[in-house]
Amino acid sequence: MMIRYLCPWFCLAAFLTAGCTAKWAMDAQPSETRLAWPQAPEPPRIRHVTTIKGFKERGVSLKMLIFGKGEDRLINPVAVATGSDGRFAVADTGTKSVHLYIPGEERYIGITRFGSGEMVSPVGVAFDDDLRLYVSDSVHGKISVFDRRGEYLSSIDRTRDGILKRPTGLAYDRGRKALFVVDTVSNRIHAFTTNGETVVSFGEKGRGNGQFNFPTHIFRATDGRIYVTDAMNFRIQIFDSSGGFVTAFGRHGDGSGDFSMPKGVASDSEGTVYVVDALFDTVQLFNEKGEFLLTLGGRGDGQGEFWLPSGIFIDGGDRLYVCDTYNQRIQIFEIMKGGR
Repeated sequence: MMIRYLCPWFCLAAFLTAGCTAKWAMDAQPSETRLAWPQAPEPPRIRHVTTIKGFKERGVSLKMLIFGKGEDRLINPVAVATGSDGRFAVADTGTKSVHLYIPGEERYIGITRFGSGEMVSPVGVAFDDDLRLYVSDSVHGKISVFDRRGEYLSSIDRTRDGILKRPTGLAYDRGRKALFVVDTVSNRIHAFTTNGETVVSFGEKGRGNGQFNFPTHIFRATDGRIYVTDAMNFRIQIFDSSGGFVTAFGRHGDGSGDFSMPKGVASDSEGTVYVVDALFDTVQLFNEKGEFLLTLGGRGDGQGEFWLPSGIFIDGGDRLYVCDTYNQRIQIFEIMKGGR
């Protein structure tokens, strides 16, 4: 009798235990019309692939049975980066968190804390070769480091020059195994080892080559070059991996190829440069000489349209991720090599 009485409880316990490792999926909407830029008869350079609005629990878990299925929506995504295994992280100032999703494990982690502190303004993300995740919090003035499971490891908040004042954009240089950090208020770029030691620092306030006026975003290209958005000088500056100035392009204006509020910057495997302009609600394409090529997007909430976009990222497979911030989503595009 006792065994018969306990059996249902053992079964329930086993069911709940098995369900504690629920799977998560992206809340994604594939492209409806296979939008492409430029339009025919020109060969397409970019195609819209999908739109990500958040993440949702699709399996069975104890949490789901008690509280219902879990769901985490993007509120104000401002930065995105991917890792070598396909995982990606989204800095979200609206939720004061980082959304970490690992497709291979169907696992989602919402990161809201670093050690004993709480995130306030996460604005930059980057992965290194070991899939450690770096997160810049501009209000706390530090870079938080997390392991591949999303567990907090350490923080970086000092340079050879002193403290970080307002760290924003992040980019990992696999060649030098260094994390590049934009310090917007100091008008400086710093590179750190994975142990937090300063490798190189460069930049100062000004309008000349290698000088900045509130830099914000940064990207490390496959050829090792570092692209920096020099926001209030309305230009993109390009440096080698040691911080040596290479070239710059851009000007303030409202025409094609001009900048009004430049934000995210990235470069693909063929050297094409992509620059987000939040006020134009576009991504503009330039060749390696800084000559204007094409405009992607425009104001709206449809697929391939933007509302105050900010960060962008290009992964090793030439997929373009755009933080469509006020439409509360990430849009993903395929870059067609050779204009095919």
